[in-house]
Amino acid sequence: MVASTIPVGVGTVELVPAEADADVAAAEVCPQLSVVVPAYRDGERIVGNIERLAGALSATGLTWEIILVVDGDLDTFNAAWPLRGSQVQVFGYQANKGKGFALRYGMSLARGELVTFIDSDMEIGPEEIGRMARLLALYEADVVVGSKRHPLSAVQYPLLRRFQSLCYQVLVRRLFRVRVRDTQTGLKMMRSEVAMRVLDVALVKRFAFDLELLALARHFGYQRIIEAPVRIDHSFTSTTNLRAVFWVLWDTAAIFYRLRLRRWYDRATMGGRVVLAATLPGLLTTDPGPELGAATQTEARRG
Repeated sequence: MVASTIPVGVGTVELVPAEADADVAAAEVCPQLSVVVPAYRDGERIVGNIERLAGALSATGLTWEIILVVDGDLDTFNAAWPLRGSQVQVFGYQANKGKGFALRYGMSLARGELVTFIDSDMEIGPEEIGRMARLLALYEADVVVGSKRHPLSAVQYPLLRRFQSLCYQVLVRRLFRVRVRDTQTGLKMMRSEVAMRVLDVALVKRFAFDLELLALARHFGYQRIIEAPVRIDHSFTSTTNLRAVFWVLWDTAAIFYRLRLRRWYDRATMGGRVVLAATLPGLLTTDPGPELGAATQTEARRG
């Protein structure tokens, strides 16, 4: 397998294949930063996107790992597999379970002192991650939330979409008292303690996992949640996918029911992890041989 070389400024970063440096990787201490990347239907674009992310992480001055979770898409998994190395882990499973499920699975594998997640399309610039880490340290925050509605954000955002987002955030504030202006942007950073506490009980499989994470963080006493500006290289359409809107609202209602009415999150000490393990589909494999089979990926998860 040929190592991938990634330009960073005037130098390069080399992603060493895991087969070539497995002993060194195993001996390394835990990284400062774990970045979980859920991926679905990215195909060949995933290689360039992960290379861009790796370059941005190398510029932070932190030690890091990327945990790429392919959500039931064999083409993307096969395209991403050659990137696997001492700093890049590639996992995938056979059924599409939703972005929230992929994030929860990836968080369960994270070893870093800080845990971040970012969408695989890199429409949100991964260069923001270093700035978010500095903000988290400066303000001693528990969570830093990338926000399209931050006054310093650079986003092409139609007026109708802004109004829809505002309505949803008003609803969120009334139901959960989460005081951020944008819960749904796909870039967030948190201390590992926060991520693991939320992971213990989180259940959302689709798009409202971001809200569940923030609502639970606040509920469990992690009050220092701040917003950070983002740059998004995408022109949003003036309308939204009605099916996606339905599921976000459905999951929002379910989170409220479990949190405020049933108090399920307080009683189910490890319920989220139990459900995650019980519903994890079979892991994706590659063809070259048994060393790349599901058993090997299972052991990698445990390591």
